[in-house]
Amino acid sequence: MTDDRYGSDVLANFHRRAPKIEPRIVAAENGLVVEEVASGYVGAVVRLEARILHLEDRHGRVRVFPLGPGFLIDGEPVALKAPTAQKVFGRTASGSIAVEQHRARIARASRIFVEGRHDAELVEKVWGADLRVEGVVVEFIAGVDNLAEILAEFRPAPDRRVGVLVDHLVAGSKESRIADAVAAGPHGDHVLIVGHPFIDIWQAVKPQRVGLEAWPSIPRSIEWKHGICDALDLPSETQADIAQAWQHILGRVRSYADLEPVLLGRVEQLIDFVTG
Repeated sequence: MTDDRYGSDVLANFHRRAPKIEPRIVAAENGLVVEEVASGYVGAVVRLEARILHLEDRHGRVRVFPLGPGFLIDGEPVALKAPTAQKVFGRTASGSIAVEQHRARIARASRIFVEGRHDAELVEKVWGADLRVEGVVVEFIAGVDNLAEILAEFRPAPDRRVGVLVDHLVAGSKESRIADAVAAGPHGDHVLIVGHPFIDIWQAVKPQRVGLEAWPSIPRSIEWKHGICDALDLPSETQADIAQAWQHILGRVRSYADLEPVLLGRVEQLIDFVTG
């Protein structure tokens, strides 16, 4: 007999070892939150193209990773695949299921009024597809000071409703007094006025989308939009500069996820009201 200094064959019981566990395969649906193992990066799926996965973290930053294994969901190893098990419906910027091959509906008599052009452009960018399906027209009215006169000319009725989105609708404000007067007036039953607490619709965009931790507090001695332009290091000397600054902000908005929830609820409320 010879002394086997290395012991028995290390491969002798190989067949008894626990089998390798394959990661669960999960479809990379939009909104799915995963962790990439190698980097520890956590983000939600926002896009998939050519087997390249785009993940957005809570700060709005986007990184790309190859589709496949190497991810975790709630600590469980998974391999991501393209959604193929069933038909994947597109989504509008508002998060609604996109209606395919749908021609815009003839405009309803009902309307949504917003205070200014920037408000109208933001609503169009996020809810435009939904509004065309529903046949709802959005008009800007250059402020709410003359809202009572505008409504008197429009003549709201049960089949001719008006929803109004107002900036800075907070208790004790001029806007709240106007809204209360309209609600108590002859058209109150067919008009819904809702608003958000922001000084301007610009603030309804999440500040992280434009590289800020929070929208700055602007002193009353400085015109608000000029102060915001300064914070963003953008020119503000002319009205064209202000318009360009707004396009800079609007260009960072891709979907409802880039807007503050308080605005989302108000716009959805108006759409429901004017569509019955």
